[in-house]
Amino acid sequence: MSNQNENKNPNALDIELTEEIAEGVYSNLAIITHSDTEFILDFIRMMPGVPKGKVKSRIVLSPQHAKRLIMALGDNLARYEDSFGEIELHENNGNGIPLNFGGQTGQA
Repeated sequence: MSNQNENKNPNALDIELTEEIAEGVYSNLAIITHSDTEFILDFIRMMPGVPKGKVKSRIVLSPQHAKRLIMALGDNLARYEDSFGEIELHENNGNGIPLNFGGQTGQA
């Protein structure tokens, strides 16, 4: 009888993804800050007609992991654009925060 562990890759990661986390959280704004020891990524949801955004998730990374994340995002963006074309960035207010949500204001 063979051992089931013999066929497993010893370098494979065993990662659990709960149903709640798998649903994800929508964010349309990210604010990045850092100290000498960590990077903090705040993912925010801004909604039309609501003057205050809400931080939906905060991720804290070491500088090494932040650099790995940037490299992985760059690689994935390049592959995405190779498949689907260049991603166009829309105008904003000059500081990276979009003020127009692209739709018209509803009237009652």
